[in-house]
Amino acid sequence: MADLIASDSDRAAVSFPQWKALLAASHLSPHQQISFQREILAFLRHCKLRHAPVTIVLARHYVADHESARLALRWFVGRGRWQPASSPGPTTPPTAVPLQHAARPTEPPRAAADLGGPEWERELIVALRRKGLLWRTEQIYREWAARFARFIAPRCVRTAEAAEVGAFLSSLAVEHRASQSTQKQALNALVFLVQEAFQRQLGEIPFQRAEAGRKVPTVLTKAELGRVFVHLSGTNRLMAELAYGAGLRLMELLRLRVHHLDLARARLQVYDGKGAKHRMTVLPAVLVPALEAHLERLKPLHARDRTAGLPGVWLPEGLATKYTRAGERFEWQWLFPSRETSIDPATRVQRRHHVSDSAFQQAILRATFAAGITKRVTPHVLRHSFATHLLEGGADIRTVQELLGHESVETTQIYTHVMQKPGLGVRSPLDG
Repeated sequence: MADLIASDSDRAAVSFPQWKALLAASHLSPHQQISFQREILAFLRHCKLRHAPVTIVLARHYVADHESARLALRWFVGRGRWQPASSPGPTTPPTAVPLQHAARPTEPPRAAADLGGPEWERELIVALRRKGLLWRTEQIYREWAARFARFIAPRCVRTAEAAEVGAFLSSLAVEHRASQSTQKQALNALVFLVQEAFQRQLGEIPFQRAEAGRKVPTVLTKAELGRVFVHLSGTNRLMAELAYGAGLRLMELLRLRVHHLDLARARLQVYDGKGAKHRMTVLPAVLVPALEAHLERLKPLHARDRTAGLPGVWLPEGLATKYTRAGERFEWQWLFPSRETSIDPATRVQRRHHVSDSAFQQAILRATFAAGITKRVTPHVLRHSFATHLLEGGADIRTVQELLGHESVETTQIYTHVMQKPGLGVRSPLDG
């Protein structure tokens, strides 16, 4: 009978809407908070795709295939089970300034405060920062290293051999059906761990490769783009038109600052794009008046933040140390700031960040649905459309490569497969 009661309890839905705020107020380290939030969000997406409520039973099944999520889901389910069903509970940390919503981790913690736990992780962090890799790359490599360490436990990760790395990579392909890109990312992370952090050569790594396959990018016609833009308004429309008109990735768009615009020359500077690369791309002349009006609207918001005494916008740690007040100046403000300030769980600082990626993605999704378009459209489709339309218009593929920031022209060549008239103006025999 006790087992039956426990089983019924395990199948009961867990409602925990305030988990982000409580996680931000927990005693966990900033790195642990970021890791927990990422694992919990992945589990919630899993539940949503299955159209199933969050339950302990489902969490157990999920952890069986995602061992890295065990600690995060244990915290989530353990805290969520004891939240009162009749009231939503506190929505803000006890010591935090009241917020409209819980913040997502958007800023890297101070380097000196995030030096890792085990000795092998500290060695990895030193190697990563010596190479000057991006914070997101650092987080990804550390997560793969931690997952590999659990895979070969109780053996120490510092003594890992090529066969063990190969076994881990094979398990991704065979047991987890990982994509080729996921397996390649894990391979790069583990090779970096052993060769750069531990200063050992792995040699040949035998492993089962994931199934190869390259998807043809989704592209909208100019008419379809027009229908999507019609169902967007205000800042969302300006962001979508700029993403398409300049060929920007989602995070490149969100991280634009005021001084990145060169309205007089119709140019746009992209800093720290994918691979920490900088580039110059085109700024649509038709958007110049709208951008000028947008900048005028930002000035009162900037003035209110200064009057309220808020910290300046986030800057990279080295730049913030060298120019301590730069984040307060208008030219460094986000081009598309969020409406509300938020407390970042990594730095515990309340300030105004840029608009969230999920908010813009949802706006694009709603506009696509309203336009009656049946293609799967994301913000990145705007970038695909930019490249394809340039090639269709006769632009040189090398020029398109530079505008997109691709390291290899082979990456750009994929757009030739979705051009309306692929090849050098070849017509189908049926049209003749």
